[in-house]
Amino acid sequence: MDIIDKLTEIFKEFPGIGERQAKRFVYFLMSRNPAYSENLAELIKDLKKETTQCKECFRFFILLKNLPAQAGEKICDICANMNTDSSTLMIVEKDSDLESIRKSRVYNGKYFVLGGLVPIVEKNTKSRVRILELQEKIKRDFGIKPASTREDSSTRGREIILAFSISPQGDHTDTYVRQQLKDIADKLSIKISSLGKGLSTGTELEYSDNDTLKNALKNRQ
Repeated sequence: MDIIDKLTEIFKEFPGIGERQAKRFVYFLMSRNPAYSENLAELIKDLKKETTQCKECFRFFILLKNLPAQAGEKICDICANMNTDSSTLMIVEKDSDLESIRKSRVYNGKYFVLGGLVPIVEKNTKSRVRILELQEKIKRDFGIKPASTREDSSTRGREIILAFSISPQGDHTDTYVRQQLKDIADKLSIKISSLGKGLSTGTELEYSDNDTLKNALKNRQ
């Protein structure tokens, strides 16, 4: 396998990229001057150096420079923001979905990046998505209370919103996450809802416009 084939194989690992597109990327790089490729290589290196993953929501974010030592605990600006609505938690497949919803300004709660969709035929699901981490986050953030505890003003209105692509795999993931969270949600009196009308079948959240996301969130059920 020569260098062109090796690089093509790497580009084929990118989401939504087939062999033909991957090879076009390789030939594009070959047509540029050396400075272009060198700059690209440096930016890829810097990407890993200047970003990290939030230990609360698992979102990737850019590290701010010159932060005090105690601030470098890998908490993103959304999770650290005191104005974020902590009564709602939206579960998304990937970072690009989170960013699309955030840019739409239709939601002001917390997020959790599941890390993928659950394959319809999969035996070891827990190794594919962060379901265990999600369960622990809900317990940690909302706190397990005895089933006999009466609902008060601090527990009313709390909600987990499942925001996955409208597709067979997205629907399967929705069902799976509901099943995995049912006992915890029942104990904590937390409502579990899914994005409603507004998203058409096959829709990827990252490509949805603001009005579509607004309607889907408004009509969640």
